[in-house]
Amino acid sequence: MSRPSSTGPSANKPCSKQPPPQPQHAPSPAAPPAAATISAAGPGSSAVPTAAAVISGPSSGGGGAGPVSPQHHELTSLFECPVCFDYVLPPILQCQAGHLVCNQCRQKLSCCPTCRGALTPSIRNLAMEKVASAVLFPCKYATTGCSLTLHHTEKPEHEDICEYRPYSCPCPGASCKWQGSLEAVMSHLMHAHKSITTLQGEDIVFLATDINLPGAVDWVMMQSCFGHHFMLVLEKQEKYEGHQQFFAIVLLIGTRKQAENFAYRLELNGNRRRLTWEATPRSIHDGVAAAIMNSDCLVFDTAIAHLFADNGNLGINVTISTCCP
Repeated sequence: MSRPSSTGPSANKPCSKQPPPQPQHAPSPAAPPAAATISAAGPGSSAVPTAAAVISGPSSGGGGAGPVSPQHHELTSLFECPVCFDYVLPPILQCQAGHLVCNQCRQKLSCCPTCRGALTPSIRNLAMEKVASAVLFPCKYATTGCSLTLHHTEKPEHEDICEYRPYSCPCPGASCKWQGSLEAVMSHLMHAHKSITTLQGEDIVFLATDINLPGAVDWVMMQSCFGHHFMLVLEKQEKYEGHQQFFAIVLLIGTRKQAENFAYRLELNGNRRRLTWEATPRSIHDGVAAAIMNSDCLVFDTAIAHLFADNGNLGINVTISTCCP
């Protein structure tokens, strides 16, 4: 079966310098995997009031979902912080007049936002803490689709990984501060990171140029297949002092649940040698940093890279496949 092919554009400049021109692709009469030449990107470059609660017992564990009564909403509204409108959760402190404010806002205030009275000395409201332990609070991302309600002890941990929290730009580096919905990620990448090359097909070649550049460097490209978009990232950095390593990974522009439907294979091939890594792609919600921290990606040092490189350029065969249910 023939596969789409594309020759790589000429090497682009590092993204930390002047943005390169849009890469051009010329069709090839043969049918090898598609290929793109990816230039290096310097460090930090860019290539991207709530629902009601459900009452439960004081020792309730786990969240719930479903319709709630106005009385339940009225109860949880008693815990709304007058500054940020998030919920005041234990330990609950009050001003001398009995007004509540959440602990995050309290640290920034010199007086009560309701009565302008003193916030010190700290007065603990044990009665409201007992009520809070008998209530399931809605996730802070209820307005974007999360229907879970949780005990106050479980709420912060859930919100850190909630699928409905805003997506950050998936491009490596810290220069792009964009956040938005999953549906807006590709539009952001196409408009704000036009230098990223996109190839079609489940079997392509990711060609990173100038791998001998000093310091921390990123190479990024997109792969489109099976109706989804995948981000391919190669990073060179010193995870341990004095020891430079390469980290290659595939991210799905999608949720964790969607990512479980796919698998990817990265392969370095040449000089009668082969190095292969197979795994499930990570969601862009997880990001590249977590994978590198746990070495949950293709990892190799500069000596290995030179075994497979050709004149300072490194080709990685990338194959995306679907998983059987």
